[in-house]
Amino acid sequence: MKANRFNMLMLAVTMLLTFVLAACGNSASNSENNSKNGDNSSTAGNSTEATASAEAGDKKPVKVVWWHSMGGELGTAVKQLVDEFNASHPDIQVEEVFQGTYDESLNKMKASMDADSGPSLIQVYEIGSRFMIDSKAVTPVQNFIDADNYDISSLEENILGYYKFDNQLYSMPFNTSNPVLYFNKDMFKAAGLNPDQPPKTFEDVAKAAKALTKDGKTGASFAIYGWFMEQLFANQGKEYVNNGNGRTAPATESLLNTDAGINTVNWLKEMLDSKTALNLGRKTDDTKKAFLAGQIGMTLDSTGSLRGIVDGAKGKFEVGTAFLPKPVGLTDGGVVVGGASLWILNNKPEEEQKAAWEFIKYLAEPKTQAVWHINSGYFPINKKAYDEQNVKDNLAKYPQFQTAIDQLHSTKLTPATQGAVMGVFPEARQTVEDAMEQAFTGTKDTQKALDDAAKAITEKIQTYNKTVQ
Repeated sequence: MKANRFNMLMLAVTMLLTFVLAACGNSASNSENNSKNGDNSSTAGNSTEATASAEAGDKKPVKVVWWHSMGGELGTAVKQLVDEFNASHPDIQVEEVFQGTYDESLNKMKASMDADSGPSLIQVYEIGSRFMIDSKAVTPVQNFIDADNYDISSLEENILGYYKFDNQLYSMPFNTSNPVLYFNKDMFKAAGLNPDQPPKTFEDVAKAAKALTKDGKTGASFAIYGWFMEQLFANQGKEYVNNGNGRTAPATESLLNTDAGINTVNWLKEMLDSKTALNLGRKTDDTKKAFLAGQIGMTLDSTGSLRGIVDGAKGKFEVGTAFLPKPVGLTDGGVVVGGASLWILNNKPEEEQKAAWEFIKYLAEPKTQAVWHINSGYFPINKKAYDEQNVKDNLAKYPQFQTAIDQLHSTKLTPATQGAVMGVFPEARQTVEDAMEQAFTGTKDTQKALDDAAKAITEKIQTYNKTVQ
């Protein structure tokens, strides 16, 4: 790829991308890794074998620099995985480097390309996938899969599906989640609702919210989060952008203002207007706090938050989980995976790229995935991880996670559930959140708010597409 072309792309996309709330990893935790070069000593002698042995001992391990956005406890879990890999692979040494939020990390990658000071491997959130492909800066992992004849049959098809384009797997999933409905079982019982039959439809949720709103408590609160809108489109079996959700050809138009968007916003607005739901803004941290304080009976949140929510409610109330709701009468649809995947940069030597691939394979192993799942709360991407005893024990401790597993496995992979892709997704997500706020506060009616947002997103998509043609 020519530098001039890349620079033009970087400039254009940087102008379009804006910071969005990162799914996870807000605290910095940079770690240093132990580099084990092995024992370089050798016995004296003039034999060819002794000379070869000494040369092998002197050979430095291949260094792989991995940029990630896992801070706090997740950063500690990442360091554990890296340390274990380095201990068992003396010929490769991975250096994990925390780079802030997903947006911050991606912007740093762009700035590093010409200077060749960037990483060998980078974790990028799912909505950055279209940009990563268009950047021409990556080697698809499919190349390594084919060269190794690597078996991916044990990996989750619905997770791989998001990161496949033209039947090519461009990156390897790492941290994966989807949203579920969390509800307070104790509040359900007190309101005369059956906690063993949680709401399944938009209408069920509205009825439950009305019953739960009493004694100073409110039925629900759902963060104004673009990710939820994307998920609720998919759960209705509807595409978010045209051209097969941007997968049969690059998207050129937003479908935000179609029936799926109108139905979703009106459903939420009606609960807010009737005061059976609270508008707590855009941060899921705020709805989570209200839920754990017993102020609201239901909320939407990521499966990656499940362990923290269940532990936070311990001794106060029992947490229930249910599938993402959909309008009554719909049977199609399902959830889109969220989270991030690992991309190998193509401006590094072949040896370094191969070493990064070895690390990726290690991360995908059942035992590694079991440890990552337990320490992070994210899905294992390898189905065989569920056979590990530590995962079985964890599921017994957190049975609510079975809901997330069942929801993932019950999702039929279609363009809608595979997930939308567009080069301006971060900015589009903020535009959607603006429109939702306008509709909820009455600044604009629902149709007008979504029409304006769809038009703005469409214009941004088309501008972006011109930069990569």
